[in-house]
Amino acid sequence: MNSQRRTMLVAGAAGIALAGLPLRVLAQAAAPAAQPEMTTDQWVAEFAGGAEVTDGDGVTLTAPEIAENGNTVPISVDAPGATEILLVASGNPVPGVAKFTFGPLAGNQALSTRVRLAKTQDVMAIAKFADGKVVRAKSNVKVTIGGCGG
Repeated sequence: MNSQRRTMLVAGAAGIALAGLPLRVLAQAAAPAAQPEMTTDQWVAEFAGGAEVTDGDGVTLTAPEIAENGNTVPISVDAPGATEILLVASGNPVPGVAKFTFGPLAGNQALSTRVRLAKTQDVMAIAKFADGKVVRAKSNVKVTIGGCGG
């Protein structure tokens, strides 16, 4: 009886080890190739796909003027009729923060999230509309250190 128990334990451990192996291999294969860092303008140009980016009506970006904690800055964007929205923080090491896609069954084209900002910088929301129009809204967020300005 003791021999069967050991055999079952060894077989179970081997099965668990083998089950985890393909997942690691797939995760490594799916990892993107290293890319050189893109600038804010490159992020916007890639998102716009050659369309002219205009400042104007159609996109409302709500961000605090002063953020006491750069780790959790609340951002909300409202862009009725948009198919995609790109959030960009120009002062972060990787400016592209997030890209949101809205399907045809989306109730409204609005989002609310919290982002991490490395320092005082401009935050942009760029919205792409079904008619090909690309509109940008921008807000400057001052990140303070400990709420004392800085």
